[in-house]
Amino acid sequence: MKICHNSLIMNNSLAHRITSPDVLRGFVIVVMALDHIRDFFGPTAFRPEDLSQTSPALFFTRWITHICAPVFMFLAGTSAWLYGEKVQDKKVLSRYLLTRGLWFVVLEFLVVNLSLMLDWPWNKGFVIATVLWAIGLSMIVLAGLARLPLRWILGIGAVMIAGHNLLDGIGPEAWGSFGWLWQVLHVGGSFIPLSTNPPFALISTYPLIPWIGVMAVGYAFGPVLRWQTTKRQRFLAQWGIGLLLFFIALRATNWYGDLSDWAPQPRGDFYSVLSFLNVSKYPPSLLFLCVTLGIGALLLLVFERWKSPVTSFFQVFGRVPFFFFLIHFSLVHLLSRLYYGWDADFFATAPDTWPSDYVPNLGVVYTVWVLFIGAMYFVCRWYGQYKFSHNYRWLKYL
Repeated sequence: MKICHNSLIMNNSLAHRITSPDVLRGFVIVVMALDHIRDFFGPTAFRPEDLSQTSPALFFTRWITHICAPVFMFLAGTSAWLYGEKVQDKKVLSRYLLTRGLWFVVLEFLVVNLSLMLDWPWNKGFVIATVLWAIGLSMIVLAGLARLPLRWILGIGAVMIAGHNLLDGIGPEAWGSFGWLWQVLHVGGSFIPLSTNPPFALISTYPLIPWIGVMAVGYAFGPVLRWQTTKRQRFLAQWGIGLLLFFIALRATNWYGDLSDWAPQPRGDFYSVLSFLNVSKYPPSLLFLCVTLGIGALLLLVFERWKSPVTSFFQVFGRVPFFFFLIHFSLVHLLSRLYYGWDADFFATAPDTWPSDYVPNLGVVYTVWVLFIGAMYFVCRWYGQYKFSHNYRWLKYL
């Protein structure tokens, strides 16, 4: 799912001593699968973040997966910098980012949408633009930004992340006939009609402004991987802890940085804590990105210092994340249809059309997740060995 395959890191001279980005990427791949398996094996009629209805187990099953998109986007930017260092040619880098970004957008609509629906989008009445769309378009923008000095790229990315919540009060109606563009750029979970006869719409779930910023900051982070080990690890610790402390301080004030304030909850103190943690992903608020990227920085530090069979396990997925991402939706969806019945469409139908005997069960979700990841480990290990031992051109695209 990242911008470029792990070969960008594996072909870099840093590969032999820094494997933590691969391990972290593999970790979030595994966590991402939990969220998507929950979508198809344990969906609920309400959002898991709805504190009036959710349970702690359901809330945290969803909340822990928030780390995935920010880390993917950030490491995509880092991989772009590594590729640029390898080719030593900004024109080659920009051309690569442009073509790769376009390829990701095409795959979003031709592969991911079909996998999510197991049907043609026009039969469902919509297409959905998810994380692959956001990564692809962010890469296209980065193709231009990469021509700028690194400090400018860092500054632009930081401003987009820290400042985009200042735009929350601007609605699509302020843009008139271009309201759809503002929905794509800033408004999360947007339903954008494309035609009325027949009715057809684009659902844009990943607004671009903050995600472009995350990728740009990830690109600017690239040189950190060249730093001496002690200096780099100290930076990761300070950066991760600093982001988390900033999140706590700003969240406590309810002053800025998220679409919704936290508040004491009538269900008790524990749910008040959940309210504090319940930050907005669509669009990703400043506080959402602080807490997720802060955790990501600390995990990168842990995975750099800790080598074990566990990290080797995650690294298998981290070497071929795009391969895993492209095939896992269709596999999970097919397994769900086989388990609940072919007519059980949890993705594109309302809860009142779900099987009458269906009851959400996190036990089923976690069981399927463990079994699925166990099976995919061997698939990804085989593909990784094949990919990095062959030079076929098509392997660069998967």
